[in-house]
Amino acid sequence: MRKLTSILWLSMALAATLPAQKSGIHKKDLDPSCKPCQDFWRYAAGGWMDRNPMPARQARWGTLAVIQERNRERLKTILEEAAAAGAPAHVKQIGDLYAACMDTAAMDARGTEPIQPLLEKINGISDRDGLRAALVEFQMTGISPAMLFALPDLKNSKEMIANIGAGGISLPDRDYYFREDPRSRKIREEFVSHVERMFVLLGEPQDRAAAAAKKVMAFERELAGAMLTNVQRRDPYARYHKMNLAGVNALTPDFDWRAVYRLFQLPESTPVNVSEPEFLRKLNAQLASAPLEEWKTWLRWRVAKSAASRLSKPFRDEDFHFSSTVLTGVKEPLPRWQECADTVDRTLGDALGQEFVKRYFPPQAKKRMQEMVENLRAALREELEKADWLAPETKKNAVAKLNAFYAKIGYPDRWRDYSGVTVRRDRFFESVRSAVEFNRKYQISKIGKPIDRNDWGMTPPTVNAYYNPTMNEIAFPAGILQPPLFDMEAEDAVNYGAIGAVIGHEMGHGFDDQGSKYDAEGNLREWWTPADRKKFEERTACVIEQYNNLDVGEDLRHNGKLVVGEALGDLGGLTLAYRAYKRSLKGKEGPVLDGFTADQRFFLSFARTWATVDRPEAMRLRLNTDPHPLPRFRAIGTLQNMPEFHKAFGCKPGDPMVRPPEKQCKLW
Repeated sequence: MRKLTSILWLSMALAATLPAQKSGIHKKDLDPSCKPCQDFWRYAAGGWMDRNPMPARQARWGTLAVIQERNRERLKTILEEAAAAGAPAHVKQIGDLYAACMDTAAMDARGTEPIQPLLEKINGISDRDGLRAALVEFQMTGISPAMLFALPDLKNSKEMIANIGAGGISLPDRDYYFREDPRSRKIREEFVSHVERMFVLLGEPQDRAAAAAKKVMAFERELAGAMLTNVQRRDPYARYHKMNLAGVNALTPDFDWRAVYRLFQLPESTPVNVSEPEFLRKLNAQLASAPLEEWKTWLRWRVAKSAASRLSKPFRDEDFHFSSTVLTGVKEPLPRWQECADTVDRTLGDALGQEFVKRYFPPQAKKRMQEMVENLRAALREELEKADWLAPETKKNAVAKLNAFYAKIGYPDRWRDYSGVTVRRDRFFESVRSAVEFNRKYQISKIGKPIDRNDWGMTPPTVNAYYNPTMNEIAFPAGILQPPLFDMEAEDAVNYGAIGAVIGHEMGHGFDDQGSKYDAEGNLREWWTPADRKKFEERTACVIEQYNNLDVGEDLRHNGKLVVGEALGDLGGLTLAYRAYKRSLKGKEGPVLDGFTADQRFFLSFARTWATVDRPEAMRLRLNTDPHPLPRFRAIGTLQNMPEFHKAFGCKPGDPMVRPPEKQCKLW
C-alpha cells in the first residue's frame, strides 16, 4: 500500500510541475442554443459575435479584423516612439511619415495646393501629342489607364518581363457599369453625384461639375466594356499575350509606349505581356476619337480621386462617403492614427515590418510554423501518392510541384532600404508621392533581372497569406501568425484547425482551378493528362454547384465560378490540416480538454477563424467582386463536405451540416 501511495504522489508531483495544456477553446464564445449539426458556424462562434458587435468604422468584423486591430495598436506604439524627439535614426523615417499623416491641420490649410501642378499640366494639354506625353508621365504615379509593371513571364517564370494591365475605372468592377439591378443602378447614380461633388471641390461651377461627372461615367463605361470579367480573368491563358514593343505599338499606335520604356530606362528589346489586348484596342480608339476635353475631364477626376485621402478634410470626407459608406455601409472613418499606421505600412512596409517582427514574432514562432508547414507538406504528399484517380505521370508531376513549394514565413530575409524616399513632416502629400514613385521604380527595376525570392507580396504586419503560382511559393506574414490563429501556448488541435487550415489552403491553391495550370517551376504549362484534367474539372464542378446554390440571404448566391478556387483551397486545406494533425499524433489519441475531444476542438478552431459578419452593402460588394466565399459559408460549405467533422459531432444524413453523400465534394 505504501508503494502505491508513493507512486501516486510522484505522478501528482510531476503533474504539478508540467505546464497545463491550453485547450484554446473558450466556451463563452460558443452558442449552445444552436446545435452543431444545424449551423456549426453559429454554434462555434455565436457567443463571441453577440459580445462583439460590429464597430461603426468597419464594413466587416470578426476574428481576422480583431487581429488586425491588435496589430495596428502595436504599430501605433512603434510609430509614436519613432515620431518622438530623439528617436533612433533607423526609425526616424517611419516616424516622420506617421507624424506628417497625423498633422491634419497642415493638410487642411493647404487645400488643393498639392495637386495644383498636376491639374495645371492637364489644363495645359492642347493637342493629342500633349495628351500622349501626359499619359506617359502619369505612368509614374498610377493615373494612366493602362499601366506597365513587372511580372514573371507566365511561360518562363525565371524571367521578369514587362506587363501591361487594364485599368482606369473607378467603380469596384467592370460589371458595375452594366448591371441593371436596383442596387447597381443606385451605385452608379451615387457615383455620378460623388464625382460632381469632387469637381465642385476642385473649383468647378455646379453646372459644369454636373456635366463633367456624366462625362466621366460615360468615358469609364467605354473602357469597362472592353475589360475581361472577373471570372474570365481567372483563366491565366486568357491573360497571356506575349509580344515585343512593336506588337504593343500595333495595338495602340496612338499611345507612345517607346516613351514609357524610356521613362523607366528599359531596353526596347524588353518583351511585354499584354493581359487584355481588347482593352488596349479600346484605349487606342479613345485616344484617337474621344474629344480632348473629355480626356482632360477624366484626368482631372483621376487626379482628385487618387489624391483625395491626402488632401484637405472636404476631399477626405467626400472620398470616405462614396468609397466606404455608399459601397460598404461603413458609418464612420477609422481613427486617424489607424489610417496613418496603414499608410506607413503600405509605403514603407519593410521599415515598419522590421520593428514589428522584432517585438511580436519571436524565432521560436517561426520555427514552429516551419515544422507545421513541413508536416502539411508531408500530408499532402501522402494524399497525392495515394490518389487513385490520378495517372502515374500526373501524380509524379504533382509531387514534384509540391516538393518545390517555397515557404516564406514571417518576414523577408533581407530588409529594403528606403533612403531614396524623401519624407517631410510638413509635406504629407509629397512624402507619400516620393514613396510611391520610389516603390514604382523599384518594382519596374526587376524587369530583365533574375527572380528574387526575397521579394514579398505582403508586408510583415499583414493579416493574410498567399500562394504565388509563378514562383510556386506560399507566404505567411508575421501579422497573421498571432493568437487565436497561431497560439504558441495552445494545444496542437486548435493550431492545426486554424493556422494549419490556412497553410493547407495556400498549398491547395497550387492545385486549384488556376494554380493547377502552373508546373513545379511556376510555368504556365499543362502537366496533367487529358483524362486527369477532365476528372479534376468534374471535382471542381461539384464545388461550383455547391456555392451556386448556397442561400446567403435576401435570395442572393455566390458565383460558383468566381469563388471556386478559394472554396477548393478551404476544402483541400482543412482536409490536409486534419491529416497533418493526425500525423503529428503518431498513432496516439489527442487529449480531451474542456469537455471537447481533439477532433471537436480542431473543427471549432477552424470555424472560429470565420467568425465574421459583413454589412449588407459590403456583403453585396463581396458577392460581386471577391473570389472568396463569405466567411460564414467558408465554414459551413467546407464542413458540409467533411465526413470527419460529421463523425466528431455526431451529424447524420439530413442534417443541414451534412451534404448528401453523393453530393459531397472532395479533391484529395
